[in-house]
Amino acid sequence: VGNDGMDQLEMFDKALRSGGHRRKIDGIVLTKFDTVSDKVGAALTMTHLTGAPVVFCGTGQKYNHLKKLSVQSVIKSLFS
Repeated sequence: VGNDGMDQLEMFDKALRSGGHRRKIDGIVLTKFDTVSDKVGAALTMTHLTGAPVVFCGTGQKYNHLKKLSVQSVIKSLFS
């Protein structure tokens, strides 16, 4: 969360470029998104800096716990 997430994003971007790839990050997967209020700030910063959307959010330990981000659910969770 926060700076750790941004550091990982920057390291991944550098790894892409140093590996000879010209492609930029085009989507973000957030893990451990079961506590929404703690993660929203990091998610907004990541999308702002990369221009890439949050595509999936992990809410558990298994692959079937990856869900498409629902903006309405995030907003509802923040205000409840």
